[in-house]
Amino acid sequence: MKRVKTIISLVLALLMVVGVVSSAGWAADFSWDEKDPVTDGWNIMDLLLARPIGIAAGVFGTAVFILALPFTVPTKSVEDAAQTFIVKPFSFSFARQFPDEDM
Repeated sequence: MKRVKTIISLVLALLMVVGVVSSAGWAADFSWDEKDPVTDGWNIMDLLLARPIGIAAGVFGTAVFILALPFTVPTKSVEDAAQTFIVKPFSFSFARQFPDEDM
């Protein structure tokens, strides 16, 4: 049993060394000039799903803002509610650059 554990430990150590060496080679192989299909896929998802959902959230947020006005006026938090429910969703949909540079 001790011999099996020793063999498994040696194989795992060898695999770790090979993994470390080969990952550095893969990192050096990558060129930023090439088209990345994963990034292109996320850009399509952003354009076709995230931005329309942001518009819908802005419209829904406008309705919630109007319904919340009786509660926000006495507490003097109308600007904060407007930022949260209206400005942020619409700026998410319309003010961000496409393609998104953070991805």
